[in-house]
Amino acid sequence: MNTNPKPSAQAPTIRNRVLRAESLCKQVSSPEGSLTIVDEVSLDILAGESVAVTGPSGAGKSTLLALLAGLDVPTRGRVLLEGQDLTQLDEDGRARLRAQRVGFVFQSFHLIPALTALENVMLPLELAGRGDARRAAGETLRRVGLSERTGHYPRQLSGGEQQRVALARAFVTQPAVLFADEPTGNLDTVTGARVGELLFELNANAHTTLVLVTHDRELAARCARMVKMDAGRVL
Repeated sequence: MNTNPKPSAQAPTIRNRVLRAESLCKQVSSPEGSLTIVDEVSLDILAGESVAVTGPSGAGKSTLLALLAGLDVPTRGRVLLEGQDLTQLDEDGRARLRAQRVGFVFQSFHLIPALTALENVMLPLELAGRGDARRAAGETLRRVGLSERTGHYPRQLSGGEQQRVALARAFVTQPAVLFADEPTGNLDTVTGARVGELLFELNANAHTTLVLVTHDRELAARCARMVKMDAGRVL
């Protein structure tokens, strides 16, 4: 009998845990009173794991993602990213940690209109003081199939091309965790499938932890684990 089983997703060791949520709650004020959007969520995510967060609209998925990424602060509970308690950092401290260890891909791309594709991908590297920003950005755009579009502005790119630029920008810093919020939500089925394929290909090559919010069942099924939410709770 094996007396030393490998750690499971349900019981990760401290050594290989990259993200931990402890009793997270997020409440906001509304005309009807206090509204709980995330309700007592506890979660462990392992280094290199891919996790899909699914559930109906209004379940609290995007809010949970924002809390895990340090884009928002919980009303109660805490988030630890590589052992660092995000709730103990001020906004500047969270921003520094995000810049160093976290990547983002959103449904609406969030590219800077006045910058070319290359400049958009270079930006996080330049902010980090990297001297090889242009070379690294160009190589990453080549990997997403946009080596011929580096000088184009977002308005000159299709939706699928813009999302590939966003993927390149997210991966160019080699983040510990990539958060993706409905990354194919604004794309047609065929383009969305291509972007999804690229997302998982880049994620596997970079050995990055992926936390993905999606309504796309096929995209969610490609993740190693699925976390289902409803009414702010993990089911």
